[in-house]
Amino acid sequence: MKTLLKNLFVLCLLALTSNAQVIEKKTLTLDGARRIIEAAKAEAHRLNAPGGVIAVVDDGGNLMALERLDNTFAAGAQISIGKARTATLFKRPTKVFEDIIKNGRTAMTALPDSFFTPLQGGIPITVAGQIVGGVGVSGAASAQQDEDLAIAGANALAHVSKTAVTYFDKEQVVAAFNKGAVLFDKGERYMVHASHRDKAGVVELHEQDADIIYVLAGTATLVTGGEIVDGKPIAPGEIRGADVKGGETRKIKPGDVIVVPAGTPHWFKEVPAPLDYYVVKAR
Repeated sequence: MKTLLKNLFVLCLLALTSNAQVIEKKTLTLDGARRIIEAAKAEAHRLNAPGGVIAVVDDGGNLMALERLDNTFAAGAQISIGKARTATLFKRPTKVFEDIIKNGRTAMTALPDSFFTPLQGGIPITVAGQIVGGVGVSGAASAQQDEDLAIAGANALAHVSKTAVTYFDKEQVVAAFNKGAVLFDKGERYMVHASHRDKAGVVELHEQDADIIYVLAGTATLVTGGEIVDGKPIAPGEIRGADVKGGETRKIKPGDVIVVPAGTPHWFKEVPAPLDYYVVKAR
């Protein structure tokens, strides 16, 4: 028995020692890299940025995703990658190094440019206190705008470590339905909209978001699928049109649930009476 207890003690000690020597490491996924780029693009749209290249690298400085906006000079791709890599490997925004060099420490420019690009616009990506990669932007209207887009991208994953539950009481929900408003949207991969319609709408197509619709009150004629007619972009990933060619027509009523996949046209063609419904947008 003593030998058994001794062996168990040794095993427990080894396990504790092993745990002390290994930490849980956060890793940036390709999906996460794409979300960072989409957040930076959304900020570019908000700021009316004339262009820009957005690059995302992992914690080793390896390129994971890159997108060049229209009207951006070709060399911006390499510059943005360099900014992202510098922010990651040095664990600092690249503006820090640009300022250091401006203040006279020009010796830093001797560092190999293969991993050091001391230009504003590179930001480390941090999740739960760990740096998992970096995002770099080049080619926007200014160096400050490069950095603003990069910060917006890096912040896209800031919510990952948060697990707080969000609660809305009845009064808040009723108020949201009265005006047809977003009930929940904090940068997650989903949002909840308390929707209200008194009349028909335009044809909608969301390139990145699926709509999960739950009808609470009222009825409507909903057309889904087919081909959007005279579709025009109103925002990144959002298309609106005047009609649908083809598609499937349904009469929807309270209690119905409709799942509209991303990229599928849908149209509340007829709304004979006020319609209240939840929409959960999932990306």
